[in-house]
This record gives sequence, structure tokens and C-alpha cells, in this order.
Amino acid sequence: MRRPHTRTLTIVAIAAAGAALLELSTSSSGQVKEPVAGPVAAPSNSAQIARGRQLFVEGCSSCHGLDARGVEYQGPSLVGVGASSADFYLRTGRMPLAEPGRQPIRAEPAYPDDQIEALDAYVGSLGGPPIPAVDPSAGSISRGTKLFSSSCAGCHSITGEGGVVVGGFAPELHQATPTQVAEAVRIGPYLMPSFDRNQISDADLNSIARYVEDVVQEPDDRGGWGIGHLGPVPEGLVAWFLATAVLLLVARVVGERSEGVGPKERP
Repeated sequence: MRRPHTRTLTIVAIAAAGAALLELSTSSSGQVKEPVAGPVAAPSNSAQIARGRQLFVEGCSSCHGLDARGVEYQGPSLVGVGASSADFYLRTGRMPLAEPGRQPIRAEPAYPDDQIEALDAYVGSLGGPPIPAVDPSAGSISRGTKLFSSSCAGCHSITGEGGVVVGGFAPELHQATPTQVAEAVRIGPYLMPSFDRNQISDADLNSIARYVEDVVQEPDDRGGWGIGHLGPVPEGLVAWFLATAVLLLVARVVGERSEGVGPKERP
């Protein structure tokens, strides 16, 4: 009659020993170990992305497709272009494009800031580079002048007035913000080539943005007439034309006076 009781005690002892071992395995120096937390993912603004998706379907899908993969002969795919591309085209009013196939030109933005931010979030969720961070105050004007002269002036002119290029034209830069300058350098809109960090570093990008902001947009006209800041070559031609006109006028006045002076008649 004692065997069942003995068997019960044995089971209880084994259970107690297992519980003790479990307690020891989850404690260290009398402290219970907390579970190790994994990497915390950055919170995504799903509501903003959803709003951007709605705006995209209403205003952009006719050219870029409901899946944002583009529509033949209408608009390219936006998968992988990033928020930087969306932000540049929307904030400069180049998109929506009135007529597919035409060069986008700067205009008033079609969307207010909050809607642009939502569209940026949606296009950014499809992959691609984010909006670049740029700080002109950290750049150098002398370095920016050198870089702009070698990489940008060939199309935009040294004064940022723009110019004609094969297949289109390079726009003027007097309204471009530092962020828009950085976006254009990185994404290469329309005919413009793109420059990655191996070609133009972030520090050099700060200097280019500072050159545009301090020199192009606030030119120094000391010592003469700016003549619309057309650049040294056209301004020089205007100066030559004006000087030639003045010389011709002076020559004519001198000639007329000379004709009026003859030999004195004898009495």
C-alpha cells in the first residue's frame, strides 16, 4: 500500500528539481534575465504613404500607371527613383507635365507642401534615394566656383542664366533652392547627367549650393552695369556695340563741325 505514495513523492521531487534547474538557468547573480530585444525598425508613416498613394492615383496614375511602373509613351516608371526625384519635380512645378514628351519647365507647384510631402513619402516607399541633406554654410565659395565652372557652367553658364543644349535647354538657376540644386545633381533631371558621391562628394555639393545661393542668386555688380547678368561674353558684346555707337556719334558730330569751318573770305 506504500508504493503509490512513494511513486507520488518521486514525481513531486523530480518536478521540483526541474523547476529549480529552470530557475537557475534563467537567473544570474540573483537577477532574472530580461528577454533580449531585437533591432527596432524605424517607424514608417503609413498614413502619409496612404494619403500619397491616393493623391498619386488621382493625379499621376494616368501617366505613371496605377502600380507606378509607367505607361508606354506617357510616363516612366517611378519604382526606385526615390523621394528625391519626386520632390524635385513636384516642388519646381515640372510635374504634372502638361504634355508628355515635352521638356519639363519650372512653374508654380501644382500641389501644396503637405500634399507634396505625402507624394514624396509614397514614391519614396517604392525604393530609391531619399531627399538629400545639403548645407551651403558648410561649403566654400572658391571651391564652389571651381566646381560649378568645370561641371555646370558649360550648360547653365557661369552666371546661372541657363542656355541651349542639344535636345533642349538648361534652365536658369535664380529660383533654385539649395535642396533643389542637390536633388538635380544627384538625380540628373531630363537631359542633365547625374553625379554620384564618387564624382561630387557631399562636401563639394555644399560648395556648389553655396555658389548658386551667394554668387548666382546675389551677384556682385561692383564696378559696372550688370546688363541683366547675361554673362561676360554677351555683356562684353553689348559693351562693344554701345562703344561703337558712341564713337560713330562722336565722329559724326566732329565731322559736321569741321564742314562748317572754311577759309575766311577776303574783304
